Amino acid sequence: MHELGIMYHIVEQVLRVVNTNQLSEVEAIVLQVGELSSVVPRYLHACFPAAVDGTVLENTKLEIEILPANGICGSCRKVYPLLEHSRVCPECQSEEFEMISGGEFYLKEIRAC
Repeated sequence: MHELGIMYHIVEQVLRVVNTNQLSEVEAIVLQVGELSSVVPRYLHACFPAAVDGTVLENTKLEIEILPANGICGSCRKVYPLLEHSRVCPECQSEEFEMISGGEFYLKEIRAC
């Protein structure tokens, strides 16, 4: 489970922001995770308490937004949701596509007081 290492890295980044800006409290950390990324959101949630234990982030909420996996058809160029259509173009039935979103992992927002 590489999510624990990822969470520790995210917490380090947030703590740098907290220290640089002399923040006293962080309400929430918002992450964006693509549907086809190698990161499992429920594992991030499970690891979060251990990663923030003993830091000023102990009372911080973790919010995760899921980014849809979209592809563009290699034949007809239609953009479509990959998982919804089992990676087959709904327009021309081609199985050739280029993924244009859904593999991302971002630290989107740090909501602080």
